[in-house]
Amino acid sequence: MPKPPTPFPLTWLYVPGDRPEVVTKALASGADVVIVDLEDAVAPDRKAYARAATAELLSAPPPVPVHVRVNALRTPEAEADLEALAPLPGLAALRLPKITCPDEVASVAERTAPAEGGAIPLYALLESALGVERAYDIATAHPALRGIALGEADLRADLAVSDDRALDWPRSRVVLAARAAGLPSPAQSIHPDTKDLKGLAVTSAHGRALGFLGRAAIHPRQLPVIERAYTPTAQEVKSAERTLRAASVTAGAQALPDGRFIDPAVVAVARRTLALAGRPTQL
Repeated sequence: MPKPPTPFPLTWLYVPGDRPEVVTKALASGADVVIVDLEDAVAPDRKAYARAATAELLSAPPPVPVHVRVNALRTPEAEADLEALAPLPGLAALRLPKITCPDEVASVAERTAPAEGGAIPLYALLESALGVERAYDIATAHPALRGIALGEADLRADLAVSDDRALDWPRSRVVLAARAAGLPSPAQSIHPDTKDLKGLAVTSAHGRALGFLGRAAIHPRQLPVIERAYTPTAQEVKSAERTLRAASVTAGAQALPDGRFIDPAVVAVARRTLALAGRPTQL
């Protein structure tokens, strides 16, 4: 049975496009979105096979949304990817790697827009200093763009940094650009050590504090950890419910007996918390 779509995807599972058996398992893993990778995860001599296998998968709608990360733009492989995949009914979105300027997004949007209208949703991956520097311009490049995300492995190499703290500024830059452009809060980049679940939990909590919503994964074992990190706790839910009950009694800014101060912005956060938790927000 197809998984019902969620308004707040929290888990985005990458799988290599040249391993159909792994893709099949990913579709049943519980991930909110499966990302079939035709780029870094596929060796050059396997690109054509990965493209054909992915096209076969997307010839009909799969049980969960499937995005495809195509090869680097302006390469023959990317041209073949777009030609083969854009018309398919099972494609939920295209993810564009190594984006450095708005024109790259606009070009793909115009090329892949079906004749009857309704452009294919696009996501831009910012993986270089130049891409991050132009984050807002890229985020507003075209109405078909539905999100931006940070590619931290390539960015680390471009910046020549080894300390994870050095990426906090680019992370915040991408979060700010997305929200300023009216896009959803971006998903956090992957944690590359699939066995380090403790590190995954710690860095996911840090990412949530920076404003990310959900996280990309490269192994199904990472999914429950990410979901726990980005799902409001019972205490957060109770606090949000108290806030909305208080707001329903008195309009405008107010101080509560327990010392908390609430105003429309605090109420908006409470509603978002309950929505993420799957709770009613009309209290």
